[in-house]
Amino acid sequence: MLIIHNEQLLNWMQVNYQGADLQTLVTHLLNKGTFNFPRLDNGLFPAAVLDQKTEYTGYSNVWVRDNVYVAYAHYVWGKTEIAVQNAQTLMRYFTQHRSRFENIIDQPRLAKNVMNRSHIRFDGETLQENPEDWPHDQNDALGYFLWFYCLLVREGLIELTESDVGTLALFPLYFRAIAYWQDEDSGHWEEVRKVAASSIGTVVAGLQTLKQLNLNANFVNHCCQYNGEVVTPRLLDELIEQGNAALNEILPAECIQPDPKKKRDYDSALLFLIYPLNVVSDAMAETLRDRVLTNLQGNYGIKRYLGDSFWFPNYKKLLTQEKRTADFSNEIEKRDAFLEPGKEAQWCIFDPIVSTIFGKEYQKTKNADFLENQTHHLNRSLGQITGKNSEFGTYQCPELYHLEDDEYVPSDATPLLWTQANLIIALKTMEDILMS
Repeated sequence: MLIIHNEQLLNWMQVNYQGADLQTLVTHLLNKGTFNFPRLDNGLFPAAVLDQKTEYTGYSNVWVRDNVYVAYAHYVWGKTEIAVQNAQTLMRYFTQHRSRFENIIDQPRLAKNVMNRSHIRFDGETLQENPEDWPHDQNDALGYFLWFYCLLVREGLIELTESDVGTLALFPLYFRAIAYWQDEDSGHWEEVRKVAASSIGTVVAGLQTLKQLNLNANFVNHCCQYNGEVVTPRLLDELIEQGNAALNEILPAECIQPDPKKKRDYDSALLFLIYPLNVVSDAMAETLRDRVLTNLQGNYGIKRYLGDSFWFPNYKKLLTQEKRTADFSNEIEKRDAFLEPGKEAQWCIFDPIVSTIFGKEYQKTKNADFLENQTHHLNRSLGQITGKNSEFGTYQCPELYHLEDDEYVPSDATPLLWTQANLIIALKTMEDILMS
């Protein structure tokens, strides 16, 4: 079932795209402002475009994870200057607050208090940390930054300084200090702390890409070290092996801990281990993809996981603004009490990634079934763009659709830059295939 919220897009959507069709579609979306990415002067991106009614969400803050995805989309799009400025500002942020890493490296017990960890949500204008409590124990966010920054260095788009290398050295030593392969973190969704495959896999991707920099002269010359301990390829191999061993035990689940609050068989965050991170085998990638589509796909988007109570039905009627985006990581049962099984919110960030995954498979195999699925999920992504009935205006990319009075409507984080970014990637992947 394909639901199209913006009927005008039917003029551009195709079952079998040709190069000219796709270019016309992209031009139309650009002209309509679908891919408007507001940036701060330093190159960082807010999570969403807000107005007075939606400012309460806090999505004007900068999230490390979201910024990596938006910057990566610009890298894929060929807008490398934007990607590089963003990554370099994130590096400046981590360097400015490197004591967060150093303190835990020196005294690992400090990591038990999540406010002692590196803050992954902060004031993008000033690069200052926000004072409110927040579940900053998000190893995936740190792994994403390490992966993306090292990717840009590997591609010759960033020239390393001695300061950069010093900050990079802190990441593996920090991951060792917290034993990331068995560390309970709040992960992609900033919720219940658990040993999550999606977080472990993201760190593995970061460590693998860091290891590749041992071929970079600037990296070697500056010596990646902290307090006299050199980050060697052997150390990185050991850390990567620990992560892979944990993944082999947990996957294809997200979490296998017996606590029912933590145990999770299916989670759409596992899609990111396939793309863009590429840290699982082809066989496991197929398993993860199919498990998500079988168990989490809905008509309006894809659920994060079964039992997800974020934006449960009539969310705005039943929760005050203060409670809607509060930290529920320590009391998720309070929010879960409102959820009716099967009525989880359906997110818009996943279909573009699924489309890209199928597209990459088609590029490798030329199997027409993969191209058909790539096109289907691209069209699902386009169908999620808002239409004339949306309170947020037309041609916007929502964070998710949730039930409000028995109708699926976008959440207040509309447009969400992460959704826009993933759609750009899906369109660029299709373009590459049509041009090849």
